[in-house]
Amino acid sequence: MLVKILLVVAALIAAVLVIAAFQPSQFTVTRTTLISAPPSAIFPEVNDFHRWLAWSPYEKVDPAMQRTFEGAPSGVGAAYGWSGNNAIGAGKMTITESRPGDLIGIRLEFFKPMAGVSQATFTFRPESGATRVTWTMDGTNGYLGKIFCLFMNMDKMVGGQFEQGLAELKKLAERGGK
Repeated sequence: MLVKILLVVAALIAAVLVIAAFQPSQFTVTRTTLISAPPSAIFPEVNDFHRWLAWSPYEKVDPAMQRTFEGAPSGVGAAYGWSGNNAIGAGKMTITESRPGDLIGIRLEFFKPMAGVSQATFTFRPESGATRVTWTMDGTNGYLGKIFCLFMNMDKMVGGQFEQGLAELKKLAERGGK
């Protein structure tokens, strides 16, 4: 009986490993919202990591996390590092591209709980007297990331956080950044 149980467990593990090997490596998570404010009012909230404390969903995950700010105060070269509990992990964001009122590109480096590098992009598009803000993250999953994604829906998990952040950014921008 024990041998049969071990064979079933081994077969299940082998199946997961094989299925993971055939999962796509590339991933993209995108969320968008319409904010009743011009791009010039929203852009500074994203372009300055110091201002993320007011709207980023990640700031609420571990309010006691350690934060560091490096480089330029905002725009290209501005960097924000974090180290917190198991839910938030550790990593660093660096603004690599900043076109006022149009686009912000951010290099995301994750150190813990799982190392990886991704690209985040914010775009700001005028639309009917408002601004369409889109938050996108693109990256590549290694083999462990592929296994993780078999059990956790990355789009739902990260996308939900993006939705929270965009909702907070919308509230902030629509009340004039206060």
